[in-house]
Amino acid sequence: MSQDTWLVAGLGNPGPGYTHNRHNIGQHVADELADRLGANFKTHKARAQVAEGRLGIGGPRLVVAKPMTYMNLNGGPVSALSKFYSIPPANIIALHDEIDIDFNTVRLKLGGSENGHNGLRDMSKALGTKNYLRVRIGVGRPPGRMDAAAFVLKDFNAAEKKELPFLLDDAADAAALLVTDGLEAAQARFSGR
Repeated sequence: MSQDTWLVAGLGNPGPGYTHNRHNIGQHVADELADRLGANFKTHKARAQVAEGRLGIGGPRLVVAKPMTYMNLNGGPVSALSKFYSIPPANIIALHDEIDIDFNTVRLKLGGSENGHNGLRDMSKALGTKNYLRVRIGVGRPPGRMDAAAFVLKDFNAAEKKELPFLLDDAADAAALLVTDGLEAAQARFSGR
């Protein structure tokens, strides 16, 4: 694969019981990206669903992945795909839920702390580096004293569900912009939103 190939991993948990949880928002953004590419997900031997396509005619190639392991084991499939497609960490983007960001907000960063996110922690361990890009999708803070782990395993409420398509669209735009324009340009676009 050439330098214009990117691995975009939508983190989450497998199975219908988790589908609409806050923790699975990364996989919903992966679905949005695959739709934009006109690509269908296929099962890959790396324990992931994979959809491939180009961002525009002759544009960068995206390998959009949804690991089929539980969140705290997402790193294995992402690492296996990065080896299979010869994609370096600099060309890997993690799409993930973020409780430290208000709902309906997207932020971007390269590397740094995983902020207690088990999917990111496992990814960093499996890749041997924290230096990959992240699309941080705000799902809001747990109310009161609710445990963060319990909160992210809950579905979005009715008001949030109405706004969700816009958030998924923004997060997919952010991932595409990271690929085409780079981190600084993408951060500038989404910092004021």
